[in-house]
Amino acid sequence: MILNDKQIETYFNNDPGTAERISDRGRIYPFLAEQERVNGAGEKILSRGCSSFGYDISCADSFRVFTNINSTIVDPKNFNNKNFVEVKGDICIIPPNSFALAVSKEYVHMPDDVLGICVGKSTYARCGIVVNVTPIEPGWKGHITLEFSNTTNLPAIIYANEGCAQLVFFKGEVPAVTYNKRFGKYMDQPPIPVSPKV
Repeated sequence: MILNDKQIETYFNNDPGTAERISDRGRIYPFLAEQERVNGAGEKILSRGCSSFGYDISCADSFRVFTNINSTIVDPKNFNNKNFVEVKGDICIIPPNSFALAVSKEYVHMPDDVLGICVGKSTYARCGIVVNVTPIEPGWKGHITLEFSNTTNLPAIIYANEGCAQLVFFKGEVPAVTYNKRFGKYMDQPPIPVSPKV
């Protein structure tokens, strides 16, 4: 079953100070019960917050952009952080045909019976910017690492503190082993982009 806006709020709108057991209910923090399309200064932004059948997460202001200045090889089993340049700010410019890692502003804690699938936003897709995130498994928690690919031959901008991807939630039975019980390598991700691990 795909969760709708009312169910998403029931499952994920939990203040960190709540006395309820987080393993029974998830959390998105901060949680926006309605989509925001305008920031505090009255400027239009890429939407963020709860939608009809998903939750639009926003991008924090820390980025890691691929670079070729060190002429290293990209090896997922032996990753070299010299492949990246650190960028911090309200925008990140991704070079043509390049790639950047970012992280969600929101802290997410998945309930044991819910799987999250993250999909890109149409506004970015129409500009040739592809967002890829692997499934957010039951029991996982942390800040979501986001992968942005600029498929164009022009520089492309990613905006911090604005919507960048949508989480869609699927409820099922509690699995025999959740991500946290498996001691998954990406558990408790910090609010900075995380490099590949093996």
